Amino acid sequence: MQLPFMRWAPEWRQPGTLRADLLAGLTGAVVVLPQGMAFATLAGLPPQYGLYAAMLPCIVAALFGSSRLMVTGPANAISLTTMALIAPLAAVGSPDYVRLVLTLTFLVGTLQLLLGLARVGAVVDKVPHSVIVGFTAGAAVLIVNSQLGALLGLSLARGTSVLTNLQSAMMQFAAVQWPSVIAAGATVLAALLWRPLNRYVPAMLVAVIVGTLAAYAVAAWMPEWPRLATVQALPGALPPLSLPDLSIDTVRSLFGATLVMTLLALTEAVAIAKAVARRHGDTLDGNREFIGQGLANLAGAFTSALPASGSFNRSGVNVQAGARTPLAAVFAAVLLVLILFFVAPWASWLPLAVIAGLLLVVAWGLIDGREIVRLWREEPLERAPLAVTLLGTVTLSLEWAILLGITSALIARRVARAA
Repeated sequence: MQLPFMRWAPEWRQPGTLRADLLAGLTGAVVVLPQGMAFATLAGLPPQYGLYAAMLPCIVAALFGSSRLMVTGPANAISLTTMALIAPLAAVGSPDYVRLVLTLTFLVGTLQLLLGLARVGAVVDKVPHSVIVGFTAGAAVLIVNSQLGALLGLSLARGTSVLTNLQSAMMQFAAVQWPSVIAAGATVLAALLWRPLNRYVPAMLVAVIVGTLAAYAVAAWMPEWPRLATVQALPGALPPLSLPDLSIDTVRSLFGATLVMTLLALTEAVAIAKAVARRHGDTLDGNREFIGQGLANLAGAFTSALPASGSFNRSGVNVQAGARTPLAAVFAAVLLVLILFFVAPWASWLPLAVIAGLLLVVAWGLIDGREIVRLWREEPLERAPLAVTLLGTVTLSLEWAILLGITSALIARRVARAA
């Protein structure tokens, strides 16, 4: 039986393909450096865990999946969902928390693989589009909520509701650290202004540099102001080996989280893969993509990675950079390791406020205002699941938000048929 990645072998022999994939991979490696750390922070993990998710899982998904140009690794909604699901079970950032996240990665990978082998790839297509739009918009609100403390330089409890967090921030408003606000604002402004030039130098990389320089400039001009908290030093370029905790109690406690994360990760990955396939006239094998994603997360569980999925941002960058085959994603992972050998010692200079600024930009990109308006105006049956999912994501647990969104969609369709 031919291995999945061998279908691309004839293209690798075409002139210019390897060069195009190598250059696209270099761009992808540079982009994921700040992204990976930001998404790990969003997941409640030390920054290196996001970078580890962009290494071996990225390679495995590229070689064993079905998509030509989708890039797998740390993703915004997946990272946010990780913290929302695991924070009630362990203190965020603690060794127990990390252990549960790595176990979740293993369980998600196992379930994805089983679904692919059972050839039930069409299940993801049953999730209403309005539920996904509502979930991602709600996720944007939760991302901002999770970074409010870093944005304002305040000590806010992690994992609290949006309303509670806002009330706490308002009560502490007199203690706001303006260096944090300035650094985050400079990061956001640089990312937005640089977008037209993103194809030449990634906007997120420019934003990190500008935000960091702004933070240290403020520290030099206003030495009496508080010093900004910075990212922990990265331990090294290569991910350490890890083992999931497969005790009965742990697996039972993660059962619901595994179902929600698997559904979300597969829905996101297949949606991206389909979009890329349509653009390039490719065919997509949903079951093969399930298998590729499952193997990627299984590999990540043993190499200290948070759950991985298709990345909207990195896949878009990969396409714009001229990638031709999945080898571009492989190059991105390998080059990330090489870059980290030189960059890791400098990571501790990066202010947390700059990471928070990056995540603000990510949150803004998650809100598809045009699609929300279109669904509300043109598709009445989608209004209820859109609103229920969005509000549920912001106010309830994520698993209940998705379940209620799907249920409301089914009810709306049944009522419409009965009428």
